[in-house]
Amino acid sequence: MSNHYSSVGLVTAQRAEFNVPLPLANGSTLDQYEMVYETYGELNAARSNAVLICHALSGNHHVAGRYNLDDKNPGWWDTMVGPGKPIDTNHFFVIGVNNLGGCHGSTGPSSLDPATGQPYGSAFPVLTVEDWVHSQARLADRLGVDRFAAVIGGSLGGMQVLQWSITFPDRVANALVIASAPKLSAQNIAFNDVARQAILTDPDFHGGDFYRHQTAPRRGLRLARMLGHITYLSDDGMGEKFGRMLRSGSYQYGYDVEFEIESYLRYQGDRFSGVFDANTYLLMTKALDYFDPARHTGHNLTQALAAVKARFLVVSFTTDWRFSPERSREIVKALLDARKDVSYVEVESVHGHDAFLMTDPAYVRVMRAYLRRVAEGLQI
Repeated sequence: MSNHYSSVGLVTAQRAEFNVPLPLANGSTLDQYEMVYETYGELNAARSNAVLICHALSGNHHVAGRYNLDDKNPGWWDTMVGPGKPIDTNHFFVIGVNNLGGCHGSTGPSSLDPATGQPYGSAFPVLTVEDWVHSQARLADRLGVDRFAAVIGGSLGGMQVLQWSITFPDRVANALVIASAPKLSAQNIAFNDVARQAILTDPDFHGGDFYRHQTAPRRGLRLARMLGHITYLSDDGMGEKFGRMLRSGSYQYGYDVEFEIESYLRYQGDRFSGVFDANTYLLMTKALDYFDPARHTGHNLTQALAAVKARFLVVSFTTDWRFSPERSREIVKALLDARKDVSYVEVESVHGHDAFLMTDPAYVRVMRAYLRRVAEGLQI
């Protein structure tokens, strides 16, 4: 992005407490919970300009801006959200939320269970994308938003967008589904299981109750992140960035870090395992596995989308093999067969699945153009 676009500036996370039990897909209920969120821009008088950002596996509510002047890391989608940016806070009231089960402030496995005074740990329920959407709808009610101008998300966030359009068809005007899929392939489920096994078999996991042992399964989480990260990058992008470069210029004939790609992956794994919660990682990957909105319609996605009223923008990236363009085209075909309004763009990119977080010019142009039309159609 060119640097004349300004940031949303300094932001503060907010907290909403809910004391009405939330029924969950697994048959249990969450009796009380908190959700952490951030907002950018102003809700207009007609309350018609709200945009919900749904985060992916390792994302959170901190979508844009910084917490203080010394904060080196802006929100995870700061390139996309702000004044003059594609999701323009001069026009939209943008909401970023940390999903239930997260580890950035919303109630999750590391939170204290009011019934015991101890962290939930293994007692925290497994959640689904539908559960998240219902909890997000309650937050929208709390913020006075009856209908979103747009619900936007990439990857697992895109699955939430799809579910929003199905569960609450009257509450979504535009659905932007980016680098996503109508359900995971067997290969994707397999990747998730290997990542979970790395955590579950770590001696420091303690069946999910590692908090009371004052430890964490960092080795398992580190391996899970390293594996995941490989799947987020494209072969071409990885080759272009690292190739077969050796750190010392020659073979060392040992098992320490020798190739630059090894160094990069270990850095990513170490950093992630220090800031993320292993139980949250398990929970998020399981929600990915379970997502299948056509499961209730005899695996007929067109039928599952029959009641949606939103206009759709579906975006995929050429080198994304974790959520390939073919998977986005499945969504597009089902929407077309259901006679829905859908635009589809396949963006040339070397960034693989992570492209939805990048600023490929074609991608930014598409988002800007579509959301400009959304802004122009707002009821003021």
